Amino acid sequence: MNERQKIQQSDKAAKSRRNFGRILLLFVVIVFGLIIVSFAQKAIFKTANHVNLSRQTQHLYNKTSIIKARRGSIYDDKQQPLAEDTNTYSMYAVLDRSQVTDRKRPAYVQDKRKTARVLSQNLPISEQRAYQVLTEHPRAFQVEFGNAGNNIPLAVKQKIESHRLPGLMFIPQQARLYPNGVFASHVVGLASSTTDPKTKQPMLVGQMGIEKNFNAELTGRNGLKKSQHDNYGYQIPSEKGTELQARNGDNVHTNINSSLELLLENQMNKVDAEVHPKVLNAMLMDAKTGKIVAAAQRPSFNPTTGTGLDNVWRDTLTQDLYEPGSTMKIFTMAASIDSGNYRGSDLYQSGIYKIGNQIVPDWNRNGWGDISYDKGFALSSNVAMAHLEENMGPKTWNNYIQRFQLLKNNASNFDQQPTGSMQFQQPIEQANTAFGQGISVTALQMLQGFSAIANDGEMLKPQMINRVTTADNQHTVKNYGKTVVGHPISAKTAAAVRKHMEDVVYKPYGIGQDFQIPGYRVAAKTGTAQISDGSGQYENGADSYLYSVAGMAPAKHPRYVMYVTMKQPQLATQPATKVLAEIFNPVMQQALSVSKGRPEQVRIPNLVGKSPMDAQQLLNQKQMASVVIGTGHAITKQSPAAAAPKDLASRIILMTDGPMTMPDLNGWSRDDLNDLARLVNIKINFTGDGHVSDQSIKPGQQFDEKSTLDVSLK
Repeated sequence: MNERQKIQQSDKAAKSRRNFGRILLLFVVIVFGLIIVSFAQKAIFKTANHVNLSRQTQHLYNKTSIIKARRGSIYDDKQQPLAEDTNTYSMYAVLDRSQVTDRKRPAYVQDKRKTARVLSQNLPISEQRAYQVLTEHPRAFQVEFGNAGNNIPLAVKQKIESHRLPGLMFIPQQARLYPNGVFASHVVGLASSTTDPKTKQPMLVGQMGIEKNFNAELTGRNGLKKSQHDNYGYQIPSEKGTELQARNGDNVHTNINSSLELLLENQMNKVDAEVHPKVLNAMLMDAKTGKIVAAAQRPSFNPTTGTGLDNVWRDTLTQDLYEPGSTMKIFTMAASIDSGNYRGSDLYQSGIYKIGNQIVPDWNRNGWGDISYDKGFALSSNVAMAHLEENMGPKTWNNYIQRFQLLKNNASNFDQQPTGSMQFQQPIEQANTAFGQGISVTALQMLQGFSAIANDGEMLKPQMINRVTTADNQHTVKNYGKTVVGHPISAKTAAAVRKHMEDVVYKPYGIGQDFQIPGYRVAAKTGTAQISDGSGQYENGADSYLYSVAGMAPAKHPRYVMYVTMKQPQLATQPATKVLAEIFNPVMQQALSVSKGRPEQVRIPNLVGKSPMDAQQLLNQKQMASVVIGTGHAITKQSPAAAAPKDLASRIILMTDGPMTMPDLNGWSRDDLNDLARLVNIKINFTGDGHVSDQSIKPGQQFDEKSTLDVSLK
């Protein structure tokens, strides 16, 4: 290569380097230009990749916390809570051995025997059952413990955690506490946790009863707290946060008297266990004010545990339509007297009465011969009522049905109720309504009508709610006082009807003698109604009836009205009136005793949370017998409940937080055993009558809620 070629090649290389340098410089300028543009865009528009950087920064360093509002409480007439908010936990156990903590420590159950033992000492589950749950599915990622692992109080959670057992996980739950268990459950209602569609936060919402009907008042408003934090999550002291205070829900105060309600629930339990009715309802009302002071139904449920909720969701006190039967004769008698058509001393032929081609039969088809209408009412004669309706005329009788508002929705802070109906076209249909067939009503409609009889013609709206107050109970939001809804009859008529109702109880031929209460004069009327099969016909069979009693006392100037209905009980040879009296008499007597200012019976103290030794020592001082179920360190349940009368049961059953152990049942009655079954949720099979002579689960032997106890009575 000559010198010239070398020079040309060198110039060519230099030119290439200059071109590369220019390209590189241009590239660097472009890159820096893009960077500058990007930063300028972020600085000016505060966005990147369609993300608002200002908002994102606030999100990173500004923290918003929701301040939960408490749901309002529901109280009895003494301001004792029937429903209130509580903090509980659900628990599960992790079994997957791959689960470890950040420090590589096990986050799964290691010692299953020890874990089962600790759980049995603190939860209502036996050690054997807990160990079975932990071992029966070894490949499961996690397992749960059923009802025993739900609604765990904070104190119990802390006791379990103190043993430092790996693998046990607790989830906080927003929960509602119903401290009395089965206690006017369908009236008080139920609130359950759901997700707020706006905030996506859990919240309690009423599903039935007062919890549903007053959900707007009970529901509070959550608050918000906004604060600024540094990179490490600590709040910056110099930056003041903003806070919107939570507003707790209002409180609802009922007219329920807890001591009367507990007594009613106990008597309902006894009758339910004795004759197994399909539906059993009872309500006690203050005749002077319309206040419902006690109300219960069977089937019922425990709102805290949910036990029994699948049996019946509806409120049968207000939502069930039924033909009332002979308690309707109270209104027929009132209409006949008030309209000037009643001549009680006149005679009529009892037994059977023909209307066209059809007949109206007495319950005694042979009748009692020629008897007066006065006597016919005491004997509950259908024929007498058919004559009274005929003498009044269907137009007058129908007018009084409307005046008593028997087919009208008298919404009284209860769940929505139907209006009722009747068949009233043909003469036989008109006569049937006079003795409570062919007309469908609710128990609440009947009770409102009875208030006019008890209150000298002034008909009162049944009131379950007394008032609504602010969360601190310092201010009243709304009062629910005495409400007069009509004057269907005169005071003179009401007094006359009550006198006839006294004859039902005290005349030697009266069929309501089982409702006599020592020391008080009672006015009552019993009822027996055939049950419609839904297709215009009536069901057949010995147990295809609805039995009822409507009573008021003292008869001359009633203070209380009580109405009890019992649908399709298995009576065998027992008279229905004696069974109904097991509910009516003790509850009415206790209510009258309290209203006269007599000292209330000694009440059972609240023993929940006490140690078994302290609880039994306290009961011994009050001369109350007791028995402890389980080996735990604290009482978790008791039967009868706190504030119940001392003589409600022969012994107080105390359940602890440890594994359940069977007591010595020798000498226990059937009622005692039914109390035990309800408390510990086991099935009991009975053989014989009388008192316990033998038991399949021996004294001291462990058992759980899946156990079945066989007992021999003699």
